[in-house]
Amino acid sequence: MAISNPAYEHDEPVAVSLQQSEASFSTPAPASRVKADEQETRPNGTERSSSSNSETTGEMKLMKNIQKVQRDKWGKDIEFLLSCIALSVGLGNVWRFPFTALENGGGAFVIPYLIVLLLVGRPIYYLEMLVSQFSSRGCINVYDASPAMRGIGVGQTYSTFIVMTYYASLMAVTMRYLIASFGDPLPWSECSDAWNATCIDSRLITNLADNTSTLTTAVTSAELYFVKDVLKEATSIHDGIGIPDWRLVLCLLVPWTCICLTLIKGIKSSGKVAYFLAIFPYVVMLVLLIRACTLEGAGDGMLYFIKPQWDRILEAKVWYAAVTQVFFSLTICFGNVMMYSSYNRFTNNVYRDVTIVSVMDTLTSMLAGLIVFGVIGHLAHVLDAPNIQQVVRGGTGLAFITYPDAIAKFSFWPQFFAIAFFLMLFVLGIGSNVGMATTIMTVIRDRFPGLQPALVAIGIAIVGFSIGVIYTTPGGQYLLDFLDFYGASFVALVLAVFEMFTFSWIYGVSRICRDIEFMLGIKTGLYWRICWGFITPAMLTAILLYHIATYETFTFNGYVYPDGMYAFGWCIFAAGVLQLPAWAIYTFLKRKEPDWKDRLVHCFRPTHDWGPEDPELNAKYHESVYKDEQSLPRDRSIARRVYDNVFS
Repeated sequence: MAISNPAYEHDEPVAVSLQQSEASFSTPAPASRVKADEQETRPNGTERSSSSNSETTGEMKLMKNIQKVQRDKWGKDIEFLLSCIALSVGLGNVWRFPFTALENGGGAFVIPYLIVLLLVGRPIYYLEMLVSQFSSRGCINVYDASPAMRGIGVGQTYSTFIVMTYYASLMAVTMRYLIASFGDPLPWSECSDAWNATCIDSRLITNLADNTSTLTTAVTSAELYFVKDVLKEATSIHDGIGIPDWRLVLCLLVPWTCICLTLIKGIKSSGKVAYFLAIFPYVVMLVLLIRACTLEGAGDGMLYFIKPQWDRILEAKVWYAAVTQVFFSLTICFGNVMMYSSYNRFTNNVYRDVTIVSVMDTLTSMLAGLIVFGVIGHLAHVLDAPNIQQVVRGGTGLAFITYPDAIAKFSFWPQFFAIAFFLMLFVLGIGSNVGMATTIMTVIRDRFPGLQPALVAIGIAIVGFSIGVIYTTPGGQYLLDFLDFYGASFVALVLAVFEMFTFSWIYGVSRICRDIEFMLGIKTGLYWRICWGFITPAMLTAILLYHIATYETFTFNGYVYPDGMYAFGWCIFAAGVLQLPAWAIYTFLKRKEPDWKDRLVHCFRPTHDWGPEDPELNAKYHESVYKDEQSLPRDRSIARRVYDNVFS
């Protein structure tokens, strides 16, 4: 998947003297501010011997002479920031965060969430931005920092592709609702004889407290509309997934057309669209928040959302939910953040950007929670429900059942608020989906630089649409949740652990800090060093072990899949995770060193062209690396090496 280069393929040093090298680097680069006493921790815990001096100086000369194809860049730095906001702020903020908070202690969940955000989310986000901006490499080629670990990037791209295909199908459902929202009355507000079920019109106000026995077998028209009319959901997939619904197929064309047009000119066009994708949803959210605050009972719903249940704050399940929410809300460890950062200017202030994005993502989640639970509080009020949980549905049900059910009871212009809500969902989803599609596009164009962006964009849209059709079948939702678990969530969590150990302990925290100073001219504080070196890898490892220890057979709303499906699911999982050992073996076999120990060590060392994209800066960088290596003390203890890696 990665582009090979002459230096890495043949590993042939060019013999030049150090004096000649220093003379050729006499022109200082404005972005290079390097501390001579910073150290580099090698994969095997040893420093280069003096016998490799000629090889190192040769690499420095070679880097200056290598001509690389210049990567596209963002038109303005603000385009990168807005694209990251559009990527991270998505559907999960609207329906996953509020319901996860509700299930895990309400306001008490927010405390673990913020702690995890500071100790896991921000450090990983900052790290991914840094290494890709520093090297101008995408999510696969960035592992030139440690070629044996390149399979991490391949596996993450694999997961991103799976998510991209089913995410667009959710946009198709959203588009279906958006079109239906123009109807008067709203189509989900009234029952239909075709549904053949005990149904209650969602537009009617029914007292749940007085009619509990009657309502135990009845279903709201909003729920039946979603299940029977939109999804045409099957009761099982033992006999197959069925035939695609033509209306959803047509709706699926809309998001893929939007994605294709956004990417038609590569990063240049997507950067311009980011202004709309990142800003417009907040305009709609403001309108919906004002409306929610004016509804009767909204205050009770908002209070229920934020009121802490302190007895649950120490439960392991709550912390696990906080980690996973941060993980998927920021879309870290999927390669998307790395991809966007690789198009940055070398000196772009990503320290500022990571702070803005993480704060905006958290505030959006809280804002969406207040809006949704304000409306749900109103729903519980008009139904006189004894408990708000009686009117709440989790996951997609929150967006496509509970919220539409509440809108159907609005006496004032329900069509407007339905259109506003689903248009907001659609724009949020497109912003995230564009990021995922751009990741796939970047991987393809990194491998085949001659391909035109328009051709790649059209190809991705056609393939994504073709695969997405399976999610428009009656069994589509069964497959969506199944592939999300085995092909995306589980794979990404495993690879995230290896990603952190790769950059923290193979490439080295000390070298990352030195790269930051070379690139941005700033020193790295203890907070980042301790998180990268110890806290973040430990928490990710703990959450993976917890996930494995508490693993239960995956089901969909209680439905147990056929045995063959579970075997298929583990094959999908293996196809993502086994990229890591497969590419490690391939890298080892490709090396040219005669001694297998030297070959193994070099598999974990950065390639000869690792570093800044600009040849002059790259040469200057390699010179600084060489000088730092010479300053390292010999025969350090293991404890000293660990200390130097994090605190040097």
